Amino acid sequence: MTETAMTETAPTETATTEEWAALMRAALKGEGTAYRRLLTALAPVLRVAARRILDRAGADAQNVEDVVQETLLAIHLKRQTWDPAQPLMPWVWAIARHKVLDALRRQGRRVHVPIDELNAVLADTAAKADDAHTGHDVARLAESLSGRERAVVEAVCLAGASTTEAGLRLAMSEGAVREALHRALKHLAAADGGAQS
Repeated sequence: MTETAMTETAPTETATTEEWAALMRAALKGEGTAYRRLLTALAPVLRVAARRILDRAGADAQNVEDVVQETLLAIHLKRQTWDPAQPLMPWVWAIARHKVLDALRRQGRRVHVPIDELNAVLADTAAKADDAHTGHDVARLAESLSGRERAVVEAVCLAGASTTEAGLRLAMSEGAVREALHRALKHLAAADGGAQS
């Protein structure tokens, strides 16, 4: 997968990306409504990008929703790492790229990165060093969730299970796992908005 594979699905209208960056800046200042609007706007764009990349890789397209939800959760957990002076979408695409690679690895696919993308590989390595902190953040945030939502976040985000695997472990349908993950993300966003207000 190349860097251009992620960015070619980016919106062509600069106004949209600037609007999203403005929403993220407002969200970082504690505006929960702006944050919810941003995540709602990003979800369909991430869905299209994930579907295209997984299709090109010959991977199972059923993992699209997993990639989208995991990307949104990672955006939530790592939002403080975005530099408001920089464009938002390259930061979003980097997170999404990692989540697509994770999905491909879970399917047992060997991910080949050509030598001309060495800088991207080095960036990936630096980001993986941050994942240890992210895992701790997810565990801490999962404590604020109840019941099945907590179990789903722990299975998918901490243990790295797919929604299918999590469903088998938790005796839930795959759709129920996705819905619980989606609700958990909304609760975390709402709780964070309330905490920052």
